[in-house]
Amino acid sequence: MSSAGTLNILFYILLLVLVLSALSTRRLSATMFLKSLIGWAAIAAILYVAVDHRRDIVRLAAGIGIGNQKIAGDTTRIRQSSDGHFWARVELNGVERRMLIDSGATITALSKSTADAAGIEAGSGFPVLLNTANGMVEAQRGTIDHVVLGNLRMDDLDAVIAPSFGDLDVIGMNFLSRLGSWRVEGDTLILEPEAPANSDST
Repeated sequence: MSSAGTLNILFYILLLVLVLSALSTRRLSATMFLKSLIGWAAIAAILYVAVDHRRDIVRLAAGIGIGNQKIAGDTTRIRQSSDGHFWARVELNGVERRMLIDSGATITALSKSTADAAGIEAGSGFPVLLNTANGMVEAQRGTIDHVVLGNLRMDDLDAVIAPSFGDLDVIGMNFLSRLGSWRVEGDTLILEPEAPANSDST
């Protein structure tokens, strides 16, 4: 059993002990005790389902416009976060990550843990030097097979990978420049796909 599964079991055991302790001190009748126990069991079941399906809930929220990322037709809109940045929910080879969209970054940058999770291998060539807020860092080049951001999909996107990035993953200009257009209106970043090559001009 994974450590996450063990922690979940311990959490629910602790929750059950706390509920039983609280009910036992109230000196309820057997009927009321049973009703209270059923009520707490229902609450625990809802919490379990919410935690177990949290990724599906996040995707559903994105689809109906809850949160800071909203899909409207071919357009993906991302509202500015309280920290002043634009954060997007992105899938890299099917692995979901929260990524900073940074027009000041020339290339998309991934942490080592994200690259490993998404099966993105670093190249064996010479490392590249990047000028970051923390100074110069060495990184290896890699390629992301599939990137999905809202309703935008991009294949074979170049990236750099470095342990020194910590947990930060960044969408850079090499992603934005392949879109049809991107712009900021007020506190919203608007991303639109490239028009099909065979589309009729008007």
